[in-house]
Amino acid sequence: MTKTGFSISEYHNVDEIYQRLDSLVGMPVRPVTSEKMKHYLEYFESRCTKSKEMISTAMNFIPGGVQHNLAFNYPFPLVFTKAEGAYLYDLDGNRYIDFIQAGGPTVLGSNHQVVREKAIEVINECGPSTGLFHEYEYKIAEFICNHIPSVELFRMLGSGTEAVMASIRVARLVTGRKKIIKVGGAYHGWSDQMVYGMRVPGTGRFDAHGIPRGCTRHTQEVYPNDIKALERRLRRNRLLGGTAAVILEPVGPESGTRPVDFDYNARVRELCTRYGALLIFDEVVTAFRIGLSGAQGYYNVMPDLTIFGKVVAGGYPAAGGLGGKKEYMSCLAAGLQGASKRAMVGGTMSANPLSSAAGFHTLLEIEKSDACARAGRAGDRLTKGLQELIIKYNLPFVAYNQGSICHLETSATMFVRINMRRPWTLPHALKEVKVRKHMMEEMGAAYMAEGIVTLAGSRMYTSAADTDEVIDDALARFERVFQNIEGVN
Repeated sequence: MTKTGFSISEYHNVDEIYQRLDSLVGMPVRPVTSEKMKHYLEYFESRCTKSKEMISTAMNFIPGGVQHNLAFNYPFPLVFTKAEGAYLYDLDGNRYIDFIQAGGPTVLGSNHQVVREKAIEVINECGPSTGLFHEYEYKIAEFICNHIPSVELFRMLGSGTEAVMASIRVARLVTGRKKIIKVGGAYHGWSDQMVYGMRVPGTGRFDAHGIPRGCTRHTQEVYPNDIKALERRLRRNRLLGGTAAVILEPVGPESGTRPVDFDYNARVRELCTRYGALLIFDEVVTAFRIGLSGAQGYYNVMPDLTIFGKVVAGGYPAAGGLGGKKEYMSCLAAGLQGASKRAMVGGTMSANPLSSAAGFHTLLEIEKSDACARAGRAGDRLTKGLQELIIKYNLPFVAYNQGSICHLETSATMFVRINMRRPWTLPHALKEVKVRKHMMEEMGAAYMAEGIVTLAGSRMYTSAADTDEVIDDALARFERVFQNIEGVN
């Protein structure tokens, strides 16, 4: 299926992707040869000495040595000092193709000049924050309401995690119900109630360390793409007081790592309407990366509430927000306009002038330059090239994309089946996960040594700064890695 004006040029064959992923996870791992891996690790020891020294010192003051989860790279995190368009530069002066793009926010490319200049103007005029209203709060809210189909009111917050918390609070307030159903495997931030069924569907509280059971008492999960399971859950909940909301990532859990059928969102919408549950779209990644109308515009499905993050501040801090219908969003009104029953949210740095201005001008530049489609074409070129390399070297790897969100599964770590209802199977499954996770870490290190920055060695975000020349250069670097996979002649 082809639609214009979005980063997704053609919808993928979901069944084929899952068949290939199931095949991959059923095979022994195919890592980089041990001899070549030693060569790649030597790169970090000889070419990244300043990074290693700084990270070693930082471990005395920071848990694990870094402040952000995305920075945990094998064999040690690198220190990046410059970002420009399609490239990153580390403390030792090495240049890399940037396929992490800050975890997805920078559709225009890193450190975009126009956005940077506007941000500097705001800092020079009033500083990054006043704690009071600024004109850019209005401007970005107006832009979002005019472009995202389901959003009539928008409230800017400090992060995607905060926006998820706010959406659940609103859903429970307006419905009078407690149960929240999420699509298993998705990441909806790290609040107590959402650390449930993360990364791997069916794992429930597996990652809920330090979180009392009561916090996830009303959180439930269903497997992605399984409409019948969702309806069974909604029907059962109706006997127990009902469901407040269903929350999902419209392209599938973990930014589409587990893709969904094209009609999946529409079918979920129908079920939510039938059972009186609010539908919440987590568009932290997809809003303004899939298109100016978000994934909901692409799928033509209107949620009740939409969660924003990442692109909404263009890579600048305090990126988060919640939008939706007036009847629901009105309970977030502040001050004298607040409803009698108000959903309490806040944040000193929410909607600060710097973030609001950066987000507004990012969205303007995306619109002016057709950045979503350009980034999507780069993602298509990258994915097609990877698929050709996989065939050329007869590898079991799987490459697919949702426009500018690209996936390269080499070990299928997240697709190892973990059945919490059969605890006796856990030791074997966790051992398999450990083996495959190590391979994924090594692949990420190999890409890095070849000058490519990825997210955990398996996900890549392309941007409008990725020209054909950049993508072709990246593919040549990927090929050098693939040539040294075990079993390749």
